[in-house]
Amino acid sequence: MILTEEQKAEVAAHTRRYNELKAAGQEHAPRALPAPTARDAAPIDARAVIHRETIPAGWYWTTRLDRGDALRIVNVSGSSCVSLLAWNAADPSERLNHADTIKVQWAARLQKGRVLLSDMGRALLGITEDTSAAHDAVVGGSTAATNAAKYVDGPFRNTRDNFILAASKLGLDRRDVHPCVSFFAPVAIDAEGKFVWFEQRRQKGDFVDLRAEMNLLIALSNCPHPLDPANTYPQADVEIVRYRAPAPASDDLCRTATAEAVRAFENNAMYLGQPLEGAAR
Repeated sequence: MILTEEQKAEVAAHTRRYNELKAAGQEHAPRALPAPTARDAAPIDARAVIHRETIPAGWYWTTRLDRGDALRIVNVSGSSCVSLLAWNAADPSERLNHADTIKVQWAARLQKGRVLLSDMGRALLGITEDTSAAHDAVVGGSTAATNAAKYVDGPFRNTRDNFILAASKLGLDRRDVHPCVSFFAPVAIDAEGKFVWFEQRRQKGDFVDLRAEMNLLIALSNCPHPLDPANTYPQADVEIVRYRAPAPASDDLCRTATAEAVRAFENNAMYLGQPLEGAAR
């Protein structure tokens, strides 16, 4: 598309305003986010484990995740990508909003201390542990078309179709399938604004822990990311551990890292009709 000079000026003005707001938001972030979790750190107390599951390559899994429960997703082989959708269990019209998750927190990088936000401005999931910070909140999952273009010996299962099936199992339908976030998908944007893939950023044994901040319906899909350069469909399982997470402390990172996160948890507290837990008032 060729822009007029007036349109270029308008884009430049919006860009300047965005950068001003971003700088202001980041300047007032009270806490810096930490380095990734060590792969041999953050053991789960066996007494806290509720359920263990294996998601085979190409398949999906659904669950109800109660507030205060957590999921550990383990990239056993180092070659898996796990995409996620989430809905408010009490009202599935409230769902994960990947765009607001990025915009509100002024960062596309999902890592320890970030939260996944709903389209109602509430916190759905907190990222409490993360070994890689190599996740995708922009591109989305695979489809039948992206698989067909990449894998000549298919067809193979894809994320879009998996989520449609998962939604039906949860009493939802294809209208409830929304843009996903994908874990263990080392996507970045280069200086020219192009997506690039950094395979070295994901390793065997990587894991991410997601704590439910309200009662949720969850769907996971273990299908390769559309930007993964590998031309063979990976045959790699993913391990899931559902466990009861420790109660948030007063300085809980997810609840206090940014002013935007504080507001999201205030919204949760008002919605749930409960005092704000963890973060200082």
